[in-house]
Amino acid sequence: MSNSMRTPLGRVRGLGSAKEGINHFMKQRASAIALVFLVPWMIYNIVLIACCHEDAAARFEAANAFLTSPLNAIFALIAIGASLYHMRLGIQVVIEDYIHASGTKIFLLLLNSFVTIGLFAIAFYSVFTVAA
Repeated sequence: MSNSMRTPLGRVRGLGSAKEGINHFMKQRASAIALVFLVPWMIYNIVLIACCHEDAAARFEAANAFLTSPLNAIFALIAIGASLYHMRLGIQVVIEDYIHASGTKIFLLLLNSFVTIGLFAIAFYSVFTVAA
Protein backbone atom coordinates (compact mmCIF):
# COMPACT_ATOMS: atom_id res chain seq x y z
CA MET A 1 0.00 0.00 0.00
CA SER A 2 1.30 3.40 -0.95
CA ASN A 3 1.72 6.18 1.59
CA SER A 4 1.16 8.80 -1.09
CA MET A 5 -1.63 11.30 -0.62
CA ARG A 6 -2.06 11.61 -4.37
CA THR A 7 -5.07 10.19 -6.13
CA PRO A 8 -4.59 7.26 -8.50
CA LEU A 9 -5.31 9.54 -11.46
CA GLY A 10 -2.71 12.03 -10.20
CA ARG A 11 -0.11 9.25 -9.90
CA VAL A 12 -0.83 8.06 -13.44
CA ARG A 13 -0.65 11.54 -14.96
CA GLY A 14 2.42 12.46 -12.94
CA LEU A 15 0.92 15.83 -12.12
CA GLY A 16 1.83 17.40 -8.85
CA SER A 17 2.81 20.64 -7.29
CA ALA A 18 4.36 23.20 -9.60
CA LYS A 19 6.61 24.28 -6.66
CA GLU A 20 5.75 27.93 -7.28
CA GLY A 21 3.13 28.53 -4.60
CA ILE A 22 5.35 29.47 -1.67
CA ASN A 23 7.47 31.80 -3.79
CA HIS A 24 4.38 33.62 -5.04
CA PHE A 25 2.95 33.72 -1.51
CA MET A 26 6.13 35.25 -0.08
CA LYS A 27 6.33 37.88 -2.84
CA GLN A 28 2.74 38.89 -2.24
CA ARG A 29 3.28 39.14 1.53
CA ALA A 30 6.50 41.15 1.11
CA SER A 31 4.78 43.66 -1.15
CA ALA A 32 1.87 43.85 1.30
CA ILE A 33 4.25 44.60 4.19
CA ALA A 34 5.90 47.37 2.16
CA LEU A 35 2.48 48.81 1.34
CA VAL A 36 1.49 48.85 5.02
CA PHE A 37 4.06 51.62 5.49
CA LEU A 38 4.00 53.31 2.08
CA VAL A 39 0.25 53.71 1.53
CA PRO A 40 -0.43 55.70 4.74
CA TRP A 41 2.57 57.91 3.92
CA MET A 42 1.20 58.57 0.42
CA ILE A 43 -2.36 59.18 1.62
CA TYR A 44 -1.14 61.57 4.32
CA ASN A 45 0.87 63.60 1.81
CA ILE A 46 -1.90 63.67 -0.79
CA VAL A 47 -4.46 64.81 1.79
CA LEU A 48 -2.01 67.40 3.10
CA ILE A 49 -1.48 68.81 -0.39
CA ALA A 50 -5.19 68.70 -1.27
CA CYS A 51 -6.61 70.16 1.93
CA CYS A 52 -4.09 72.89 2.71
CA HIS A 53 -4.40 74.75 -0.57
CA GLU A 54 -7.54 76.45 -1.86
CA ASP A 55 -7.07 76.64 -5.61
CA ALA A 56 -5.75 74.24 -8.21
CA ALA A 57 -2.64 76.30 -8.97
CA ALA A 58 -1.57 76.25 -5.30
CA ARG A 59 -2.18 72.47 -5.10
CA PHE A 60 -0.10 71.97 -8.25
CA GLU A 61 2.76 74.03 -6.81
CA ALA A 62 2.60 72.10 -3.54
CA ALA A 63 2.66 68.76 -5.38
CA ASN A 64 5.52 70.01 -7.54
CA ALA A 65 7.45 71.09 -4.45
CA PHE A 66 6.75 67.73 -2.82
CA LEU A 67 8.10 65.74 -5.78
CA THR A 68 11.17 67.93 -6.29
CA SER A 69 12.54 66.46 -3.07
CA PRO A 70 14.56 63.40 -4.16
CA LEU A 71 13.54 61.40 -1.09
CA ASN A 72 9.83 62.05 -1.70
CA ALA A 73 10.16 61.20 -5.40
CA ILE A 74 11.95 57.92 -4.62
CA PHE A 75 9.41 56.91 -1.97
CA ALA A 76 6.54 57.83 -4.30
CA LEU A 77 8.00 55.60 -7.02
CA ILE A 78 8.58 52.78 -4.55
CA ALA A 79 4.97 53.08 -3.36
CA ILE A 80 3.63 53.08 -6.91
CA GLY A 81 5.89 50.18 -7.91
CA ALA A 82 4.96 48.08 -4.86
CA SER A 83 1.26 48.77 -5.47
CA LEU A 84 1.49 47.76 -9.12
CA TYR A 85 3.54 44.64 -8.31
CA HIS A 86 1.07 43.60 -5.61
CA MET A 87 -1.79 44.20 -8.06
CA ARG A 88 -0.03 42.11 -10.73
CA LEU A 89 0.45 39.20 -8.33
CA GLY A 90 -3.19 39.29 -7.24
CA ILE A 91 -4.55 39.42 -10.78
CA GLN A 92 -2.19 36.59 -11.74
CA VAL A 93 -3.75 34.37 -9.07
CA VAL A 94 -7.26 35.18 -10.29
CA ILE A 95 -6.31 34.42 -13.91
CA GLU A 96 -4.58 31.15 -13.00
CA ASP A 97 -7.46 29.99 -10.80
CA TYR A 98 -10.46 30.93 -12.93
CA ILE A 99 -9.34 30.93 -16.58
CA HIS A 100 -9.07 27.37 -17.86
CA ALA A 101 -8.48 27.83 -21.59
CA SER A 102 -4.71 27.60 -22.09
CA GLY A 103 -4.39 30.21 -24.85
CA THR A 104 -6.61 32.71 -23.07
CA LYS A 105 -4.73 32.17 -19.82
CA ILE A 106 -1.35 32.81 -21.44
CA PHE A 107 -2.67 35.90 -23.24
CA LEU A 108 -4.15 37.36 -20.05
CA LEU A 109 -1.01 36.65 -18.02
CA LEU A 110 1.12 38.42 -20.63
CA LEU A 111 -1.35 41.30 -20.80
CA ASN A 112 -1.28 41.56 -17.01
CA SER A 113 2.52 41.86 -17.04
CA PHE A 114 2.67 44.33 -19.93
CA VAL A 115 -0.05 46.58 -18.50
CA THR A 116 1.74 46.66 -15.15
CA ILE A 117 5.08 47.50 -16.77
CA GLY A 118 3.41 50.17 -18.91
CA LEU A 119 1.71 51.77 -15.92
CA PHE A 120 4.98 51.87 -14.00
CA ALA A 121 6.76 53.41 -16.99
CA ILE A 122 4.09 56.12 -17.15
CA ALA A 123 4.40 56.74 -13.39
CA PHE A 124 8.20 56.85 -13.60
CA TYR A 125 8.10 59.34 -16.47
CA SER A 126 5.47 61.47 -14.73
CA VAL A 127 7.30 61.67 -11.40
CA PHE A 128 10.61 62.53 -12.97
CA THR A 129 9.03 65.06 -15.34
CA VAL A 130 7.50 66.87 -12.40
CA ALA A 131 10.59 66.44 -10.24
CA ALA A 132 12.97 67.79 -12.88
